[in-house]
Amino acid sequence: MWSKIQSMLEGQPERLKVVRIILENGLGLRGSEVYLNDIEIPVVRIAKLAGVDRRTVDETIRMIERNPEFKSLFSNLRSAGLSLRGVAKQLGLGVVEIIVEDPHKPGIIAGATQLFSELGISIRQALVDDPELIPEPKLVLIGDRAVPGEIIPRLLKIQGVTKVSVY
Repeated sequence: MWSKIQSMLEGQPERLKVVRIILENGLGLRGSEVYLNDIEIPVVRIAKLAGVDRRTVDETIRMIERNPEFKSLFSNLRSAGLSLRGVAKQLGLGVVEIIVEDPHKPGIIAGATQLFSELGISIRQALVDDPELIPEPKLVLIGDRAVPGEIIPRLLKIQGVTKVSVY
């Protein structure tokens, strides 16, 4: 889907920024309005974040509304909810971010969660970006305690894992 969006917005990098912000934040479009679940978000806020004019956001929304496939997708988007990532340190939790070469390859989540289990770390939250909608998807696992650095080489042995960050 991301490739379709890129193709449709070829030569329009400002609009592509707007769409990326909408997708990455799980914002839905209903008519000419933008929503975070049931909370209306002013388009001027999206424009500011994207570094574009408000009219660019409005035009991007109208363009999406004119495309039946995109309209259906964007009108049904909802935020996945609370992420503990930003408060993990304060809560004494550990965070592992995993980047893979092919996010469609099966077994990566299973391999990573198995390693957490072997270290006796319970997973409080798993956040996975959709590879069809997010251009650089990540897997983020949040454990119930700090994650030891010894997990990094073990995670890198999982076929397809290219980068691991622990914090």
